[in-house]
Amino acid sequence: MNITGLDMEGKRVVVRLDMDVPVKDGRVMDATRLDTEVPTLNYVADKATTVVILGHLGRPEGKVVEALSLKPVISELRVRLAKPEKYEFLENLRFDPGEEANDDDYVQSLSGLGDVYVNEAFATAHRNHASIIGIPRYLPSVLGFQFVKEMMALDKVLTNPKRPVVLVMGGAKAETKWPLVNQLLPKVDMVLVGGKLAEETQNAKLKIQNYSSKLKTAELREDGLDITEESAKEFSQIISQAGTVVWNGPMGVFEKEESAEGTRIICQAIDQAKGYTVIGGGDTEAAATKFEAEKGIDHISAGGGAMLTYLATGTLPAMDAIKKSPIGNR
Repeated sequence: MNITGLDMEGKRVVVRLDMDVPVKDGRVMDATRLDTEVPTLNYVADKATTVVILGHLGRPEGKVVEALSLKPVISELRVRLAKPEKYEFLENLRFDPGEEANDDDYVQSLSGLGDVYVNEAFATAHRNHASIIGIPRYLPSVLGFQFVKEMMALDKVLTNPKRPVVLVMGGAKAETKWPLVNQLLPKVDMVLVGGKLAEETQNAKLKIQNYSSKLKTAELREDGLDITEESAKEFSQIISQAGTVVWNGPMGVFEKEESAEGTRIICQAIDQAKGYTVIGGGDTEAAATKFEAEKGIDHISAGGGAMLTYLATGTLPAMDAIKKSPIGNR
């Protein structure tokens, strides 16, 4: 799956990027994700005749939504490229219902755009979409440099991690997060639960009785918008003694100052932790940025769902698809 082993000389290379960045009033507000993908793009452009860029923005649900056009993202990316004349850009893939449905006709139309394929979209690697798992059925496929860096960083959590391993979970999306927590429980020593997820703990314990002793649930304030300061300080003490910390999801509505304290305390605790620290998810990253708590974090993952899925299962649909591609198993 190594990109350096893929023959791209004189070929058209299809590259799936993570272009789902914050856009406001037609301007990209944070281009960090794009910056991390540039090394792969420059490497490909040095060898290929043409680089075809695929990506998505938001959730248009198979319809053309002008506010979710990739045009401002493409403009932001172009100025970062060494050989911009070599690139072709497609509009938001999710404007077509065939993307999320993994429709084979749509897959073949995307595959027909090039000779080989590179996946540099870790944040979407847990999705069974056409551009993620479909294209490798038809084209020799590999992973990009940043995707591999993500795997290497997360492997430090999976393989002989420094203990105790503490998983900090917050935010919402209980229906998708709890099954992953269930899979992660045998691998970790403690799970600290805050945010909207804290409200679901009792239901979750019924499903994970064998490991419920590993769960520590924060007390919520009366308004339910944040965890209590006492719970946040208790969590921060546990984090300070951890050998490995993985964090996904804020402790409350941190965007509002009156309900930001819980997330602020957790952010600062993880930033100052002595153990190996990994965080992932758009809201989690935004919180770390807001509270200037990023410098001490060892790895900031591009994707929360993909990060948790990889830690829970040791693989991702994108990786499995590439392993089955014409050269993915080499």
